Amino acid sequence: MMLPQPRADLKPNTADFERFPLVKPTGFREYDARWLYPEEINLMGLNAVGLGMAKLFAERGVKKRIVVGHDYRSYSSAVKQALMTGLLAGGFEVHDIGLALSPIAYYAQFALDVEGVAMVTASHNDNGWTGIKMGLSRPLTFGPEEMGRLKDIVLAGDFDAPGGGRYIFVPDMGERYMKALTDRPKLKRRLKVVAACGNGTAGAFAPQVLAALGCDVIPLDASLDYTFPRYNPNPEDMEMLHAIAAKVRETGADVGLGFDGDGDRCGVVDNTGEEIFADKVGVMLARDISSLHKDARFVADVKSTGLFMTDPVLLANGAKTTYWKTGHSYIKRFSHETKALVGFEKSGHFFFNPPLGRGYDDGLVAAIAVCDMLDRNPTKSMADLRNALPKTWQSPTMSPHCDDDKKYGIVEKLVAHFKAAAENGEKIAGQAVRELITVNGIRVVLADGTWGLIRASSNKPELVVVVESPTSEANLRAIFSALDAELRKYPEVGAYNQKI
Repeated sequence: MMLPQPRADLKPNTADFERFPLVKPTGFREYDARWLYPEEINLMGLNAVGLGMAKLFAERGVKKRIVVGHDYRSYSSAVKQALMTGLLAGGFEVHDIGLALSPIAYYAQFALDVEGVAMVTASHNDNGWTGIKMGLSRPLTFGPEEMGRLKDIVLAGDFDAPGGGRYIFVPDMGERYMKALTDRPKLKRRLKVVAACGNGTAGAFAPQVLAALGCDVIPLDASLDYTFPRYNPNPEDMEMLHAIAAKVRETGADVGLGFDGDGDRCGVVDNTGEEIFADKVGVMLARDISSLHKDARFVADVKSTGLFMTDPVLLANGAKTTYWKTGHSYIKRFSHETKALVGFEKSGHFFFNPPLGRGYDDGLVAAIAVCDMLDRNPTKSMADLRNALPKTWQSPTMSPHCDDDKKYGIVEKLVAHFKAAAENGEKIAGQAVRELITVNGIRVVLADGTWGLIRASSNKPELVVVVESPTSEANLRAIFSALDAELRKYPEVGAYNQKI
Protein backbone atom coordinates (compact mmCIF):
# COMPACT_ATOMS: atom_id res chain seq x y z
CA MET A 1 0.00 0.00 0.00
CA MET A 2 1.43 3.35 -1.04
CA LEU A 3 1.45 6.46 1.14
CA PRO A 4 -1.86 8.35 0.63
CA GLN A 5 -1.79 11.48 -1.53
CA PRO A 6 -0.81 14.52 0.57
CA ARG A 7 -3.52 16.98 1.56
CA ALA A 8 -3.41 20.65 2.51
CA ASP A 9 -6.59 20.84 4.62
CA LEU A 10 -5.63 18.79 7.67
CA LYS A 11 -5.60 20.21 11.20
CA PRO A 12 -3.49 19.01 14.14
CA ASN A 13 -5.25 17.10 16.91
CA THR A 14 -7.60 15.32 14.53
CA ALA A 15 -7.79 11.69 13.47
CA ASP A 16 -7.13 12.53 9.81
CA PHE A 17 -3.95 14.40 10.81
CA GLU A 18 -2.64 11.03 12.03
CA ARG A 19 -3.87 9.13 8.97
CA PHE A 20 -2.84 11.31 6.03
CA PRO A 21 0.17 13.36 4.93
CA LEU A 22 -0.20 17.12 5.35
CA VAL A 23 1.88 19.24 2.96
CA LYS A 24 0.96 22.88 2.39
CA PRO A 25 1.84 23.77 -1.23
CA THR A 26 3.29 27.20 -0.35
CA GLY A 27 6.06 25.49 1.62
CA PHE A 28 7.86 24.75 -1.64
CA ARG A 29 9.76 28.01 -2.14
CA GLU A 30 11.96 29.13 -5.02
CA TYR A 31 15.07 27.31 -3.83
CA ASP A 32 14.31 25.54 -0.58
CA ALA A 33 11.32 24.46 1.50
CA ARG A 34 9.89 26.15 4.61
CA TRP A 35 6.82 25.14 6.59
CA LEU A 36 5.33 25.90 9.97
CA TYR A 37 5.52 22.62 11.87
CA PRO A 38 3.13 20.90 12.44
CA GLU A 39 0.48 23.33 11.14
CA GLU A 40 1.67 23.17 7.51
CA ILE A 41 3.46 19.82 7.32
CA ASN A 42 3.20 16.73 9.50
CA LEU A 43 5.50 13.75 9.87
CA MET A 44 3.70 11.76 7.19
CA GLY A 45 4.03 14.80 4.94
CA LEU A 46 7.78 14.65 5.47
CA ASN A 47 7.69 10.96 4.50
CA ALA A 48 6.09 12.14 1.25
CA VAL A 49 8.83 14.72 0.64
CA GLY A 50 11.48 12.02 1.05
CA LEU A 51 9.68 9.76 -1.41
CA GLY A 52 9.32 12.70 -3.79
CA MET A 53 13.04 13.35 -3.67
CA ALA A 54 13.67 9.71 -4.59
CA LYS A 55 11.45 10.09 -7.66
CA LEU A 56 13.21 13.33 -8.64
CA PHE A 57 16.69 11.79 -8.33
CA ALA A 58 15.56 8.81 -10.42
CA GLU A 59 14.18 11.12 -13.12
CA ARG A 60 17.47 13.04 -13.25
CA GLY A 61 19.56 9.86 -13.40
CA VAL A 62 21.37 10.78 -10.17
CA LYS A 63 22.49 8.05 -7.78
CA LYS A 64 20.32 7.91 -4.69
CA ARG A 65 23.02 8.78 -2.17
CA ILE A 66 22.35 11.68 0.17
CA VAL A 67 23.75 13.54 3.20
CA VAL A 68 21.15 14.43 5.84
CA GLY A 69 21.67 16.67 8.88
CA HIS A 70 19.58 18.82 11.20
CA ASP A 71 19.87 22.13 13.02
CA TYR A 72 19.32 22.75 16.73
CA ARG A 73 15.60 23.15 17.30
CA SER A 74 13.33 21.14 19.60
CA TYR A 75 11.66 19.37 16.68
CA SER A 76 14.38 19.24 13.98
CA SER A 77 15.52 15.73 14.88
CA ALA A 78 11.95 14.41 14.58
CA VAL A 79 11.51 16.20 11.25
CA LYS A 80 14.74 14.65 9.98
CA GLN A 81 13.75 11.16 11.11
CA ALA A 82 10.44 11.43 9.23
CA LEU A 83 12.19 12.74 6.12
CA MET A 84 14.72 9.90 6.29
CA THR A 85 11.90 7.34 6.52
CA GLY A 86 10.68 8.55 3.13
CA LEU A 87 14.19 8.69 1.69
CA LEU A 88 14.95 5.13 2.80
CA ALA A 89 11.62 3.86 1.47
CA GLY A 90 12.52 5.53 -1.82
CA GLY A 91 15.77 3.57 -2.02
CA PHE A 92 18.31 6.14 -0.83
CA GLU A 93 21.65 5.44 0.79
CA VAL A 94 21.29 7.94 3.63
CA HIS A 95 24.39 9.36 5.34
CA ASP A 96 23.09 10.89 8.60
CA ILE A 97 25.61 13.40 9.95
CA GLY A 98 23.47 14.31 12.97
CA LEU A 99 23.47 17.84 14.40
CA ALA A 100 25.12 20.08 11.84
CA LEU A 101 25.42 23.44 10.19
CA SER A 102 24.26 23.68 6.59
CA PRO A 103 27.88 24.13 5.41
CA ILE A 104 28.84 20.95 7.29
CA ALA A 105 26.24 19.10 5.24
CA TYR A 106 27.59 20.68 2.04
CA TYR A 107 31.15 19.80 3.08
CA ALA A 108 30.05 16.23 3.78
CA GLN A 109 28.93 15.83 0.17
CA PHE A 110 32.57 16.33 -0.84
CA ALA A 111 34.11 14.43 2.07
CA LEU A 112 31.88 11.38 1.53
CA ASP A 113 31.67 11.70 -2.27
CA VAL A 114 27.87 11.80 -2.09
CA GLU A 115 25.65 13.40 -4.72
CA GLY A 116 22.71 14.70 -2.69
CA VAL A 117 21.99 16.78 0.38
CA ALA A 118 18.88 17.35 2.50
CA MET A 119 19.63 19.65 5.40
CA VAL A 120 16.74 20.05 7.85
CA THR A 121 16.82 23.68 8.94
CA ALA A 122 14.63 26.74 9.16
CA SER A 123 17.80 28.86 9.09
CA HIS A 124 17.00 32.20 10.77
CA ASN A 125 13.18 31.82 10.76
CA ASP A 126 11.33 32.03 14.08
CA ASN A 127 10.74 28.92 16.13
CA GLY A 128 7.81 26.99 14.76
CA TRP A 129 9.30 26.95 11.27
CA THR A 130 11.11 24.02 9.74
CA GLY A 131 12.54 23.50 6.29
CA ILE A 132 14.87 21.58 4.01
CA LYS A 133 17.81 22.80 1.90
CA MET A 134 18.25 20.29 -0.89
CA GLY A 135 20.64 19.53 -3.72
CA LEU A 136 21.57 16.77 -6.16
CA SER A 137 24.78 18.14 -7.66
CA ARG A 138 27.44 19.53 -5.33
CA PRO A 139 28.06 22.38 -4.58
CA LEU A 140 24.65 23.51 -5.89
CA THR A 141 21.24 23.50 -4.23
CA PHE A 142 17.83 23.29 -5.86
CA GLY A 143 16.58 26.19 -7.94
CA PRO A 144 12.99 26.92 -9.05
CA GLU A 145 12.92 24.19 -11.69
CA GLU A 146 13.89 21.41 -9.29
CA MET A 147 11.66 22.79 -6.53
CA GLY A 148 8.72 23.05 -8.93
CA ARG A 149 9.13 19.46 -10.08
CA LEU A 150 9.47 18.20 -6.49
CA LYS A 151 6.31 20.09 -5.55
CA ASP A 152 4.39 18.48 -8.41
CA ILE A 153 5.60 14.99 -7.50
CA VAL A 154 4.81 15.33 -3.80
CA LEU A 155 1.40 17.00 -4.08
CA ALA A 156 0.25 14.47 -6.69
CA GLY A 157 1.50 11.56 -4.60
CA ASP A 158 3.37 10.54 -7.75
CA PHE A 159 5.95 8.30 -6.15
CA ASP A 160 6.61 4.69 -5.31
CA ALA A 161 8.46 2.97 -2.51
CA PRO A 162 10.89 0.46 -4.00
CA GLY A 163 12.74 0.01 -0.70
CA GLY A 164 16.35 -1.07 -0.72
CA GLY A 165 17.48 1.96 1.26
CA ARG A 166 20.55 1.91 3.47
CA TYR A 167 21.20 3.97 6.62
CA ILE A 168 24.73 5.06 7.58
CA PHE A 169 25.38 7.20 10.66
CA VAL A 170 28.46 9.44 10.43
CA PRO A 171 29.45 10.45 13.97
CA ASP A 172 32.41 12.75 13.32
CA MET A 173 31.53 15.00 10.38
CA GLY A 174 31.54 18.14 12.53
CA GLU A 175 35.08 17.41 13.69
CA ARG A 176 36.21 16.64 10.15
CA TYR A 177 34.72 19.93 8.94
CA MET A 178 36.41 21.96 11.66
CA LYS A 179 39.74 20.26 10.95
CA ALA A 180 39.41 21.09 7.24
CA LEU A 181 38.89 24.78 8.08
CA THR A 182 41.77 24.97 10.55
CA ASP A 183 44.37 22.86 8.71
CA ARG A 184 46.27 25.99 7.65
CA PRO A 185 48.75 28.48 9.13
CA LYS A 186 47.51 30.40 12.13
CA LEU A 187 46.84 34.12 11.88
CA LYS A 188 49.90 36.27 12.52
CA ARG A 189 47.81 38.99 14.13
CA ARG A 190 46.30 38.16 17.51
CA LEU A 191 42.70 39.21 16.92
CA LYS A 192 40.18 39.60 19.70
CA VAL A 193 36.91 38.37 18.16
CA VAL A 194 33.34 38.31 19.46
CA ALA A 195 31.69 35.13 18.14
CA ALA A 196 27.92 35.58 18.42
CA CYS A 197 25.70 32.57 17.76
CA GLY A 198 22.25 33.59 19.02
CA ASN A 199 22.07 30.27 20.95
CA GLY A 200 21.79 28.52 17.57
CA THR A 201 23.69 25.61 16.06
CA ALA A 202 26.82 27.65 15.26
CA GLY A 203 27.62 27.78 18.98
CA ALA A 204 28.85 24.21 18.75
CA PHE A 205 31.38 25.02 16.03
CA ALA A 206 32.22 28.69 15.38
CA PRO A 207 34.05 29.62 18.64
CA GLN A 208 36.23 26.49 18.39
CA VAL A 209 37.23 27.14 14.77
CA LEU A 210 38.15 30.77 15.42
CA ALA A 211 40.15 29.84 18.51
CA ALA A 212 42.04 27.16 16.56
CA LEU A 213 43.07 29.82 14.03
CA GLY A 214 44.67 31.86 16.79
CA CYS A 215 41.88 34.29 17.68
CA ASP A 216 41.17 35.38 21.22
CA VAL A 217 37.48 34.41 21.14
CA ILE A 218 34.78 36.07 23.23
CA PRO A 219 31.68 33.83 22.90
CA LEU A 220 28.32 35.60 22.90
CA ASP A 221 25.15 33.51 23.27
CA ALA A 222 27.16 30.49 22.16
CA SER A 223 25.44 27.96 24.44
CA LEU A 224 22.83 26.01 22.49
CA ASP A 225 19.26 26.83 23.53
CA TYR A 226 16.50 26.13 21.04
CA THR A 227 14.14 28.59 22.74
CA PHE A 228 16.40 31.39 21.41
CA PRO A 229 15.95 33.35 24.68
CA ARG A 230 17.51 36.62 23.51
CA TYR A 231 16.75 36.92 19.80
CA ASN A 232 16.60 34.86 16.64
CA PRO A 233 20.07 33.94 15.37
CA ASN A 234 19.92 36.21 12.33
CA PRO A 235 22.91 38.50 11.65
CA GLU A 236 20.80 40.60 9.28
CA ASP A 237 18.48 41.53 12.14
CA MET A 238 19.36 44.72 13.99
CA GLU A 239 18.61 43.20 17.41
CA MET A 240 21.41 40.65 17.02
CA LEU A 241 23.77 43.22 15.49
CA HIS A 242 23.13 45.63 18.38
CA ALA A 243 23.96 42.88 20.89
CA ILE A 244 27.22 42.13 19.08
CA ALA A 245 28.06 45.85 18.95
CA ALA A 246 27.54 46.23 22.70
CA LYS A 247 29.84 43.26 23.41
CA VAL A 248 32.52 44.61 21.06
CA ARG A 249 32.49 47.99 22.84
CA GLU A 250 32.49 46.33 26.25
CA THR A 251 35.47 44.09 25.50
CA GLY A 252 37.49 46.22 23.07
CA ALA A 253 37.32 43.49 20.45
CA ASP A 254 38.85 43.92 16.99
CA VAL A 255 35.73 42.61 15.27
CA GLY A 256 32.36 41.06 16.03
CA LEU A 257 31.18 38.11 13.95
CA GLY A 258 27.58 36.86 14.10
CA PHE A 259 26.26 33.57 12.72
CA ASP A 260 22.73 32.61 11.76
CA GLY A 261 20.79 29.56 12.90
CA ASP A 262 22.35 27.12 10.44
CA GLY A 263 25.76 28.78 10.11
CA ASP A 264 25.76 29.62 6.42
CA ARG A 265 25.77 33.40 6.98
CA CYS A 266 28.02 35.79 8.84
CA GLY A 267 27.34 39.33 10.07
CA VAL A 268 30.12 41.79 10.95
CA VAL A 269 30.54 44.60 13.51
CA ASP A 270 33.70 46.72 13.49
CA ASN A 271 35.94 47.56 16.45
CA THR A 272 34.00 50.73 17.27
CA GLY A 273 30.72 48.83 17.51
CA GLU A 274 29.54 50.02 14.10
CA GLU A 275 27.37 47.42 12.38
CA ILE A 276 28.48 46.83 8.77
CA PHE A 277 25.85 45.57 6.38
CA ALA A 278 26.98 42.40 4.63
CA ASP A 279 27.15 43.98 1.18
CA LYS A 280 29.64 46.57 2.46
CA VAL A 281 31.62 43.73 4.05
CA GLY A 282 31.53 42.17 0.58
CA VAL A 283 33.04 45.28 -0.99
CA MET A 284 35.80 45.28 1.64
CA LEU A 285 36.54 41.60 0.97
CA ALA A 286 36.39 42.18 -2.79
CA ARG A 287 39.00 44.94 -2.42
CA ASP A 288 41.24 42.58 -0.46
CA ILE A 289 40.76 39.60 -2.78
CA SER A 290 41.07 41.58 -6.01
CA SER A 291 44.44 42.92 -4.79
CA LEU A 292 45.64 39.29 -4.77
CA HIS A 293 43.81 38.07 -7.90
CA LYS A 294 44.11 40.31 -10.95
CA ASP A 295 40.91 41.04 -12.92
CA ALA A 296 38.80 39.23 -10.35
CA ARG A 297 35.16 38.52 -11.17
CA PHE A 298 32.46 38.82 -8.53
CA VAL A 299 28.70 38.40 -8.35
CA ALA A 300 26.42 40.42 -6.05
CA ASP A 301 22.69 40.16 -5.49
CA VAL A 302 20.29 42.96 -6.47
CA LYS A 303 19.87 44.02 -2.82
CA SER A 304 23.58 44.90 -2.62
CA THR A 305 25.30 48.27 -2.63
CA GLY A 306 26.12 50.07 -5.86
CA LEU A 307 29.76 50.28 -4.71
CA PHE A 308 30.48 46.94 -6.38
CA MET A 309 30.20 48.82 -9.68
CA THR A 310 31.68 52.20 -8.72
CA ASP A 311 34.31 51.68 -6.01
CA PRO A 312 37.59 53.19 -7.29
CA VAL A 313 39.78 50.51 -5.68
CA LEU A 314 37.83 47.70 -7.33
CA LEU A 315 38.00 49.55 -10.65
CA ALA A 316 41.75 50.08 -10.27
CA ASN A 317 42.22 46.37 -9.52
CA GLY A 318 40.35 45.46 -12.69
CA ALA A 319 37.56 43.78 -10.75
CA LYS A 320 34.16 43.39 -12.38
CA THR A 321 30.86 42.59 -10.66
CA THR A 322 27.57 41.33 -12.09
CA TYR A 323 24.29 41.80 -10.22
CA TRP A 324 22.07 38.74 -10.04
CA LYS A 325 18.92 37.39 -8.40
CA THR A 326 18.76 37.38 -4.62
CA GLY A 327 18.73 33.91 -3.09
CA HIS A 328 21.44 31.54 -1.99
CA SER A 329 20.75 29.02 -4.76
CA TYR A 330 20.69 31.71 -7.46
CA ILE A 331 23.94 33.38 -6.42
CA LYS A 332 25.60 30.01 -5.76
CA ARG A 333 24.68 28.67 -9.20
CA PHE A 334 25.47 31.87 -11.12
CA SER A 335 28.83 32.29 -9.35
CA HIS A 336 29.65 28.64 -10.11
CA GLU A 337 28.61 28.88 -13.78
CA THR A 338 30.45 32.16 -14.44
CA LYS A 339 33.52 31.04 -12.44
CA ALA A 340 33.36 34.16 -10.30
CA LEU A 341 35.85 34.15 -7.42
CA VAL A 342 33.16 35.08 -4.90
CA GLY A 343 29.43 35.59 -4.91
CA PHE A 344 28.13 38.10 -2.35
CA GLU A 345 24.59 38.34 -1.05
CA LYS A 346 23.39 41.21 1.15
CA SER A 347 21.83 38.75 3.57
CA GLY A 348 25.35 37.49 4.43
CA HIS A 349 25.53 34.40 2.21
CA PHE A 350 29.02 34.49 0.65
CA PHE A 351 30.17 31.90 -1.90
CA PHE A 352 33.92 31.41 -2.21
CA ASN A 353 34.77 29.43 -5.34
CA PRO A 354 38.09 27.71 -6.14
CA PRO A 355 40.81 28.41 -5.20
CA LEU A 356 39.24 30.17 -2.20
CA GLY A 357 36.53 27.63 -1.36
CA ARG A 358 34.26 24.90 -2.67
CA GLY A 359 31.48 27.18 -3.90
CA TYR A 360 28.85 26.79 -1.17
CA ASP A 361 27.81 29.37 1.40
CA ASP A 362 29.62 29.03 4.71
CA GLY A 363 29.49 31.64 7.44
CA LEU A 364 32.71 30.38 8.99
CA VAL A 365 34.60 30.60 5.69
CA ALA A 366 33.34 34.19 5.42
CA ALA A 367 34.43 34.90 8.99
CA ILE A 368 37.89 33.50 8.27
CA ALA A 369 38.11 35.71 5.16
CA VAL A 370 37.41 38.75 7.37
CA CYS A 371 40.13 37.65 9.79
CA ASP A 372 42.56 37.08 6.89
CA MET A 373 41.79 40.56 5.57
CA LEU A 374 42.66 42.05 8.97
CA ASP A 375 45.77 39.85 9.12
CA ARG A 376 46.94 41.27 5.77
CA ASN A 377 46.39 44.81 7.06
CA PRO A 378 48.16 44.67 10.43
CA THR A 379 48.20 48.45 10.99
CA LYS A 380 44.52 48.97 10.15
CA SER A 381 41.40 48.34 12.18
CA MET A 382 38.10 47.06 10.84
CA ALA A 383 36.80 50.62 11.18
CA ASP A 384 39.74 51.92 9.12
CA LEU A 385 38.89 49.49 6.33
CA ARG A 386 35.19 50.42 6.54
CA ASN A 387 35.92 54.14 6.54
CA ALA A 388 38.10 53.73 3.45
CA LEU A 389 34.99 52.89 1.42
CA PRO A 390 33.19 55.73 -0.36
CA LYS A 391 30.33 56.88 1.87
CA THR A 392 26.79 55.83 1.08
CA TRP A 393 23.55 56.15 3.02
CA GLN A 394 21.92 52.75 3.19
CA SER A 395 18.86 51.18 4.77
CA PRO A 396 18.63 47.82 6.49
CA THR A 397 16.66 45.13 4.68
CA MET A 398 13.01 45.99 5.37
CA SER A 399 10.39 43.25 5.15
CA PRO A 400 6.70 44.22 5.12
CA HIS A 401 4.37 41.23 5.43
CA CYS A 402 2.66 39.98 2.29
CA ASP A 403 1.04 36.57 1.90
CA ASP A 404 2.86 34.04 -0.27
CA ASP A 405 -0.05 33.80 -2.71
CA LYS A 406 -0.17 37.60 -3.16
CA LYS A 407 3.43 38.83 -3.09
CA TYR A 408 4.54 37.90 -6.63
CA GLY A 409 1.47 39.45 -8.23
CA ILE A 410 1.99 42.71 -6.37
CA VAL A 411 5.66 42.84 -7.40
CA GLU A 412 4.64 42.31 -11.05
CA LYS A 413 2.29 45.30 -10.79
CA LEU A 414 5.04 47.42 -9.24
CA VAL A 415 7.48 46.44 -12.02
CA ALA A 416 4.89 47.48 -14.61
CA HIS A 417 4.29 50.77 -12.80
CA PHE A 418 7.94 51.81 -12.64
CA LYS A 419 8.60 50.67 -16.21
CA ALA A 420 5.75 52.85 -17.43
CA ALA A 421 6.99 55.79 -15.35
CA ALA A 422 10.50 55.47 -16.80
CA GLU A 423 9.21 55.16 -20.35
CA ASN A 424 7.10 58.27 -19.88
CA GLY A 425 10.08 60.23 -18.59
CA GLU A 426 8.54 60.74 -15.16
CA LYS A 427 10.80 61.74 -12.29
CA ILE A 428 10.96 59.55 -9.19
CA ALA A 429 12.04 61.09 -5.90
CA GLY A 430 12.77 64.26 -7.88
CA GLN A 431 15.21 62.61 -10.29
CA ALA A 432 15.25 61.02 -13.71
CA VAL A 433 15.48 57.24 -13.86
CA ARG A 434 18.90 56.09 -15.04
CA GLU A 435 18.29 52.33 -15.08
CA LEU A 436 15.76 49.68 -14.12
CA ILE A 437 17.17 46.27 -13.10
CA THR A 438 14.41 43.66 -13.30
CA VAL A 439 16.37 40.42 -12.89
CA ASN A 440 14.65 40.00 -9.49
CA GLY A 441 11.79 42.35 -8.68
CA ILE A 442 12.52 45.98 -9.55
CA ARG A 443 15.66 47.98 -8.72
CA VAL A 444 15.07 51.63 -9.63
CA VAL A 445 18.37 53.48 -10.17
CA LEU A 446 18.16 57.28 -10.28
CA ALA A 447 20.41 59.78 -12.05
CA ASP A 448 22.78 60.31 -9.09
CA GLY A 449 23.10 56.58 -8.35
CA THR A 450 20.47 56.55 -5.60
CA TRP A 451 18.48 53.32 -5.90
CA GLY A 452 15.61 51.42 -4.35
CA LEU A 453 14.59 47.77 -4.62
CA ILE A 454 11.30 45.95 -4.12
CA ARG A 455 11.17 42.18 -4.54
CA ALA A 456 9.29 39.21 -3.15
CA SER A 457 11.00 37.24 -0.39
CA SER A 458 11.82 33.75 -1.57
CA ASN A 459 11.35 32.01 1.77
CA LYS A 460 8.91 34.04 3.88
CA PRO A 461 5.50 35.68 3.35
CA GLU A 462 7.10 39.10 2.90
CA LEU A 463 8.27 41.68 0.43
CA VAL A 464 11.84 42.96 0.61
CA VAL A 465 12.64 46.68 0.42
CA VAL A 466 16.17 48.15 0.33
CA VAL A 467 17.28 51.71 -0.52
CA GLU A 468 20.68 53.38 -0.84
CA SER A 469 22.06 56.76 -1.87
CA PRO A 470 25.68 57.71 -2.61
CA THR A 471 24.84 61.40 -2.28
CA SER A 472 22.74 62.18 0.81
CA GLU A 473 20.42 60.91 3.51
CA ALA A 474 17.74 63.17 2.07
CA ASN A 475 17.87 61.29 -1.24
CA LEU A 476 17.82 57.99 0.65
CA ARG A 477 14.60 59.02 2.36
CA ALA A 478 13.17 60.40 -0.87
CA ILE A 479 13.56 57.12 -2.77
CA PHE A 480 12.13 55.21 0.20
CA SER A 481 9.12 57.52 0.30
CA ALA A 482 8.57 57.04 -3.43
CA LEU A 483 8.64 53.25 -3.14
CA ASP A 484 6.59 53.24 0.05
CA ALA A 485 3.90 55.41 -1.56
CA GLU A 486 3.38 52.75 -4.23
CA LEU A 487 3.40 49.92 -1.69
CA ARG A 488 0.74 51.68 0.42
CA LYS A 489 -1.67 51.34 -2.52
CA TYR A 490 -1.90 47.61 -1.77
CA PRO A 491 -3.78 46.76 1.44
CA GLU A 492 -2.29 43.25 1.23
CA VAL A 493 1.09 44.73 2.20
CA GLY A 494 1.48 44.90 5.96
CA ALA A 495 3.75 46.72 8.39
CA TYR A 496 7.54 46.81 8.06
CA ASN A 497 9.71 44.83 10.46
CA GLN A 498 11.87 47.96 10.64
CA LYS A 499 12.09 51.28 8.80
CA ILE A 500 14.80 53.82 8.10
